[in-house]
Amino acid sequence: MSLWSAVLISSALVYSWKLFGYLVPEKFVSNPKIKELAALLTVALLAALVGIQTFASAEGLSIDARVPAIIAAGILFYLRVPFVVVVIVAAAIAALIRLLV
Repeated sequence: MSLWSAVLISSALVYSWKLFGYLVPEKFVSNPKIKELAALLTVALLAALVGIQTFASAEGLSIDARVPAIIAAGILFYLRVPFVVVVIVAAAIAALIRLLV
């Protein structure tokens, strides 16, 4: 299977899940418990993705310049700093640490 075949098949599968969402009854979607669960799952999946991308490497767990950058980004998000500023500051912190180490 070529790379383009995998991309096209993956795209079709993701689009089919989007279409499947239209088949879910409105009564199920408008349930407050389901809405709360969906919001919590979104945050949990994003946190898991950030954790894996921050601490995982080919050799296993690693602590490097990404960790302080993520901590700084978390603090800036807590302070409600605009997203673009958070990205620039986190990238600058990671770059400075990599330059010094």
